[in-house]
Amino acid sequence: MEYQTILWSLEADVAEITMKRNASATALNARMCDELFDAACRCEARGARAVILAGSGKTFDVGGDLAEFSAAGDKADHVTRMATMVHAAISRFAHMDAPLISAVNGPAGGAGFSMALAADIVLASDKARFVSAYTASGLSPDGSLTYFLAKHVGLLRAKELILTNRVLDAHEARDWGLVTRVVAPDQLLPEARALAATLAAGPTKAFGGAKRLLETAYSEGLETQLDKETRGIAAMMRTQDGQTGIEAFLAKQVPKFRGA
Repeated sequence: MEYQTILWSLEADVAEITMKRNASATALNARMCDELFDAACRCEARGARAVILAGSGKTFDVGGDLAEFSAAGDKADHVTRMATMVHAAISRFAHMDAPLISAVNGPAGGAGFSMALAADIVLASDKARFVSAYTASGLSPDGSLTYFLAKHVGLLRAKELILTNRVLDAHEARDWGLVTRVVAPDQLLPEARALAATLAAGPTKAFGGAKRLLETAYSEGLETQLDKETRGIAAMMRTQDGQTGIEAFLAKQVPKFRGA
C-alpha cells in the first residue's frame, strides 16, 4: 500500500509510524485507518522488534474526522468500517511481540487518546493533552478506550473522563497512570528512539510473552494466570534468546539477543 496519511520507516529493527494529516490536526479518516492496519501488518512482516507511533506538527491525533463523517452517505456504515480497521490495527499492535511506544507530542483526543493508551509505553511531551471527546459529539468511545482506560485509572475515573470530557495535561495524565514519562518537546522523539533501540536489542519473544500475560492480569483467576505463567516461561526456555540469556548470566556476560 502507498501511504498518504502516515509515514513508515524501519531502521535497525525499529519501525516508526508517523500520523501526518497536518491540515486536519492529524484527524483520523478512513484512509488513515486502512494505512495504520497495513503498517501494523508491515511491522510484523518486516520483523520489527520495537515500534514507535507518533504524531506530527502540533498534534498527536485529535480523533475521528467529523467533517468526513458528516459527508458520508451512510454515516453508520462509514464509522463501522473505520472502527473495524483501526481496531484491527490496535489488536495487531497489542498481540505482536514487538513493544509499541506512543510518542504523544500534543493533543490526543478521541481515537487519538485511545491509540496513545493502547501502547505498551506512553511517552508524552509536556505540551500533550488528553481528552476523551466522544460524548461531546454525542458518540460513545471506540479505539479500545473503554478497555485500556478503565484498566489504567479504574472504573470511576474512566467514567469521569468519558462522561465529562475533562482534559488532562501531560503531568496529570502521568500522575493518573496514563503516561509513562513526560519529557521536553524537543526530547520526545530522541527519547522514544533511544528507548526503542534498547527494546529492539532485547528478547523480543519474551517481551511478547510478557505482554500477553499482562493482558489477562485483570480477567483471569489466580490459578489460571499461574498456569499461563508456567506455560509461558517453559515456552521461553525453548527460544534461542532464553538459552542465550541464561548462558550469558552464568558466564557473567552481557547477552546478545536475536529476537528468536
